[in-house]
Amino acid sequence: MASIATDLLVSLEDRPGTIADLGEALGAAGVNVSGLCAITNEGRGIIHLLTEDAAAARRALEGAGIKVEGETEVIVGDLPPDVDTPGTLGVMARRVANAGINVTLAYLATGNRAVLGTSNNARAEELLRG
Repeated sequence: MASIATDLLVSLEDRPGTIADLGEALGAAGVNVSGLCAITNEGRGIIHLLTEDAAAARRALEGAGIKVEGETEVIVGDLPPDVDTPGTLGVMARRVANAGINVTLAYLATGNRAVLGTSNNARAEELLRG
């Protein structure tokens, strides 16, 4: 079963301790991280973050001096049983591509779930259900 949630975008300086600062701020506020994608690019750490309460996460981060640079509505859903089969990603991505829907964000979350941002989440969710 898929649901709509909010992905937070944070950009941090690429140096030791910044992701620890982020985790400590969220932990101190009682906000659990249920999905995360982090990469470095040109001296910045780019972090996509999924929590159960995006508003509480935003308050905790901004209270710690960490700016939330963006929010994106995303689909969060259980991965299919055949997810470890070669070609599954291609099949799933082709369904939305053939409908003219662009995938803008994808990562894994706790509980064997996928996080997906698209140009049309409602239609993508329908297509991915089968």
